[in-house]
Amino acid sequence: MCGILGIVDKKGIDGQQLRKMRDTMVHRGPDDSGCWISRNKEVGLAHRRLSIIDLSEAGRQPMPDSKEKIWVIFNGEIYNFREIRTELKEKGHKFVSRSDTEVIIYAYKEWGTDCLQKFNGMFAFGIYDEEKRVLFLARDRLGKKPLYYSHNIISSKFVFASEIKALLKDEYISRDIDLQALNFYFTFGYIPGELCIFKNIRKLPPAHAMVYDLNSGEQEIWSYWDVPHLKEEHTPEDDLLDQLENLIEDAVRTRMLSDVPLGAFLSGGVDSSVVVAMMSRASDKPVQTFSIGFEDGAYNELPYAKIVAKHFGTEHHELIVKPDAVSILPELVRQFDEPFADSSMIPTYYVSRATREHVTVALSGDGGDEIFGGYKIYLASLFDHYARRLIPFPVRKGLANLAEIMPVIALAKIRKQLLMMRGDMSEAFIQRCIYLFFKEKQRRLIFDDEILRLLNNELAGPELSRRVYLERWKGDLINRLTFTDLKTYLPDDILVKVDRASMLVSLETRAPLLDYRIAEFSFKRIPGNLKVRGMTTKYLLKKLAKRILPDELNVNRKWGFSIPISDWFRGALRSDLRDILLGHKSIFCNQNQVKRLLDEHETGVDNSSRLFALLIFYLWEKEYLA
Repeated sequence: MCGILGIVDKKGIDGQQLRKMRDTMVHRGPDDSGCWISRNKEVGLAHRRLSIIDLSEAGRQPMPDSKEKIWVIFNGEIYNFREIRTELKEKGHKFVSRSDTEVIIYAYKEWGTDCLQKFNGMFAFGIYDEEKRVLFLARDRLGKKPLYYSHNIISSKFVFASEIKALLKDEYISRDIDLQALNFYFTFGYIPGELCIFKNIRKLPPAHAMVYDLNSGEQEIWSYWDVPHLKEEHTPEDDLLDQLENLIEDAVRTRMLSDVPLGAFLSGGVDSSVVVAMMSRASDKPVQTFSIGFEDGAYNELPYAKIVAKHFGTEHHELIVKPDAVSILPELVRQFDEPFADSSMIPTYYVSRATREHVTVALSGDGGDEIFGGYKIYLASLFDHYARRLIPFPVRKGLANLAEIMPVIALAKIRKQLLMMRGDMSEAFIQRCIYLFFKEKQRRLIFDDEILRLLNNELAGPELSRRVYLERWKGDLINRLTFTDLKTYLPDDILVKVDRASMLVSLETRAPLLDYRIAEFSFKRIPGNLKVRGMTTKYLLKKLAKRILPDELNVNRKWGFSIPISDWFRGALRSDLRDILLGHKSIFCNQNQVKRLLDEHETGVDNSSRLFALLIFYLWEKEYLA
């Protein structure tokens, strides 16, 4: 796991500036650093190293081929690099290191940009091919590793990096705000796709590659992978279960390759418990596991984590997170670079910090919900689906009209359900979406009048973006829903959270359930009724869990990595929250509406997610725009 940086500038590379930009990412690579500038001074590559595989000098980056005509900088891990290296050796290529980085170089020399089809891993890399005068950038299939870039067409200057903060050290990259990105943030709590909060910076999307031509200044971006559609064939459930078990076991085993100490996050939920079970199979010594909990029993999963740890004989570590934990927020805001309102980044940071005290690499259960259908919204969406099939539209419309006159607070849940009877299935999904912080009407209230004027008719864009993914997938409802989350919520929220929080403490995290082979298997072979059956989410994965986990673990319960933020905002954090939100005049938000949300929350309306989004944004605005 590392930090990468590259600059193409025909005016010449300033070595001191290159190192200055690189070292904003020292947390990504505290073990070593390197820089390389081309002979004509037009290309500069820089790297911060967290040493995981081949700790010797031979693993240093930027790394060249034997003729020093091709240079690579790489962040991540290629888990099948040994098999690829064997194949390349048979084709005559010679290696001087044991690193996966060197495999990328010779895979590119042998297969060109098609080398991406060979890699199983998490990665973002940049390759400079001096003879072809091109820069080749790529990002892994599911989007575990980040890659940002900025292209000044007038000057033909092109810059890319693992983090935005490195790019912002270039004085020619402005901090002008992309208002559509801001609109997305207040809708979802994150900024999706290729958008960035800064107008002149963009993300390379997951499963995408780019070639930048130094001669013409033109760039070509393409998608090199996607999950396959469901194969219409009947496979016995037990056969699917056996295949799934073998896939997960192999994915875990390949991710345990490391030259430094390795452990696992253990929440007590199905996903992380299955990963720990497979790690125990593959290890001849106790696995180190790490859990966090809260004093509030409703959010505390430590008892379940202990059941799993005891059953598999792990070396278990625990940490209790208290309300004062939010004091880390200003540092997290600096780390994330963009506004990011998933409050579970707080426990993710603390479990990462506790884990890093013992190991350098940790396996996680991330991806299980999106791959196997774990969210409660999928159950609710099935209800919507069958309601539309069984209840005639005039009846549904009448019920929705009745809901309009219901009390907003007293019957909020019933009212919400009836109101959604009016629209189509896609609209119902958008309205239900647990990731909506401010819906369109609410954004019209919270945004300053000038921001509303500038956004004009684009305010509805975020909701429509999810509808595009929902309607793009042809097949059963559950696979449509999981596909939508795989393309949006997973790479833009879950994986961003884990990457930024863990890398702040220089911890590498690996997610076996997000092996691309498992993703392909899930969408090609597992129909929706084996992901969600009746009231059971993650049906097939839970059936596997019952096969390999202790009987006393209740696999049908899952709270997730959430925190009691609503209670904290009414209690221990009430004063601090009001001081920040009312003591700072944002140029983007209507302060009267902010105060209204605070007052409502104290009277019993749960505005905690919206208030947290505002809190993060105000801290971000102060840090980046002051």
